[in-house]
Amino acid sequence: MSNPSAARPGHLRDPILLLALGFGSGLARRGPGTAGTAVGVGLYLLIAPLPVAAMVAITVAVVAIGIPLCGHAARRLGVHDDPAIVWDEIAGYLVTMLLLPVEAHWIVAGFVLFRILDIVKPWPIGWLDRRVGGGTGIMVDDILAGAFACLLLHLVRLGIS
Repeated sequence: MSNPSAARPGHLRDPILLLALGFGSGLARRGPGTAGTAVGVGLYLLIAPLPVAAMVAITVAVVAIGIPLCGHAARRLGVHDDPAIVWDEIAGYLVTMLLLPVEAHWIVAGFVLFRILDIVKPWPIGWLDRRVGGGTGIMVDDILAGAFACLLLHLVRLGIS
């Protein structure tokens, strides 16, 4: 399935769209959300060595910036939650990984679990996704999917510790 996006490579010259489109990852013809989440993994690996407070602050900033950023991108592209807008996946993955060990199996598990929850959108994720508009609506389902994934991974971690 190809990406039915209104976004084009030329949009990457706009700094806001460059961010919202995940530095171009959202232009992937297949799986732009997965490509955007991969950018989230890269960002996570960059901030993982920082103190916990800094990681949390950066995650909060990425989420907070995402609301107006995604709203602007949707207006600029003329499509609410265009598939190429992947800042929400980047933010959702960072939420997923909050306070988890920086180890390959947790990074992969976080990636897989976040993508499943983001795609399937179990209640209340899907319910909110259908009812909230604007930049908040673009972000809310991914942040909630990330929070659920984070909670589930911490429960697994407690179970195997």
